[in-house]
Amino acid sequence: MIKRIATAAVLIPLVLLLVLKAPLYLLAIVAGAVALVAIAEFLKLATHYAVQPLAPATYAFVALFFVFVIVATTNRTPLLETTAILFGITLATALAPFVFLTVAMRRTGLPSGYPAAAASTFAFAYIAIPMALLVAIRQQPAGAIWTIYTLLAVWSGDIFAYFIGKSLGRHRMAPEISPKKTWEGAAASIVASVIIGTLWIQHAPQISSALLRIGLIDRPDGMYGLEQPPLWPIILLSAVVNIAAQLGDLVESLIKRGAGVKDSGTILPGH
Repeated sequence: MIKRIATAAVLIPLVLLLVLKAPLYLLAIVAGAVALVAIAEFLKLATHYAVQPLAPATYAFVALFFVFVIVATTNRTPLLETTAILFGITLATALAPFVFLTVAMRRTGLPSGYPAAAASTFAFAYIAIPMALLVAIRQQPAGAIWTIYTLLAVWSGDIFAYFIGKSLGRHRMAPEISPKKTWEGAAASIVASVIIGTLWIQHAPQISSALLRIGLIDRPDGMYGLEQPPLWPIILLSAVVNIAAQLGDLVESLIKRGAGVKDSGTILPGH
């Protein structure tokens, strides 16, 4: 518990500062680095499924993809930046299976080729694409507000699920996949994300003005006046973001349980 809190206490301010102040290309570089580290952890898990990963090819493909994302962030027109990234994602997703299967053709053990290519393709889709889309969110008008909204909705839900589930949880959600997750914790998680996410957007004009005054954002990165969306779509969006996050957590637990390991990595103490 102490390691988990200490890690969060150090990382959260750094992440917020990166989202608010860093130029887009730097955010894209960090996103690419995180994706490569996470993919390395995933490929280690894949070996527990008797898969021999195409590690060098996977790293090279993802690195080249993020070079494209970094270049796309240098365009000063947000619509063109986002269009370029989405086009790049579509093209890379279509090419990935064929690229990895082509690399796998060089293996002497042909039966290992398809599982290895499938693992590499999944790693790209599961890890690299979401990290690139995080950069795309930051590129949008009011991108700083929307990116932090996404993080807050996930973080608050995770915190409440942990503490409410630990203290009040009685009904297990998926005992074989994640024994400690409960329906009580899941419900508290949704409520927390809705409350925190809605409050953040409701007070976004004041928050944006404060961040602008102290020089943490530029004006296009904030949300002001008429740019503020209606209440009900934000409530619904917050619930959807939370459910997606909880399902994502269960998916990762499924991969770990199937591999017979407790943690997918040890880089972040307590996480």
